[in-house]
Amino acid sequence: MTDERLTTADIATSEDAQAPMSRDADGDDRGDDGDRQQALEPLLEEKRAQGLRDRWHTLQARFVDDPRETVADADALVAELLQELASTFSSARADLERQWTAGDDVSTEDLRLALQRYRSFFERLLNV
Repeated sequence: MTDERLTTADIATSEDAQAPMSRDADGDDRGDDGDRQQALEPLLEEKRAQGLRDRWHTLQARFVDDPRETVADADALVAELLQELASTFSSARADLERQWTAGDDVSTEDLRLALQRYRSFFERLLNV
């Protein structure tokens, strides 16, 4: 591994916004008890999520042999994921802003889907 890897400290200053939105938002569901449950859409495509999980399991298995490097690699993997998610939302926001500045009418449905994506991300970050 090189010393030029991304770290979680880099995320706060990252301005990269190149990744596209990967999925449409799901609607709300009601549970059997009638309580409103928020359907949280996957934040990544399943293939990408599984690749990240596989990398995490490989990384975790190395801990006993090289704990310091493993923790540094874990930080880099988390930073990569955070950057990808931040870029996804930044790109979606930029797309909406381009529509507004071009005088295009952004539909309420587009805005509703954007808000659902943000809600899903927000709830997952809060671990609700």
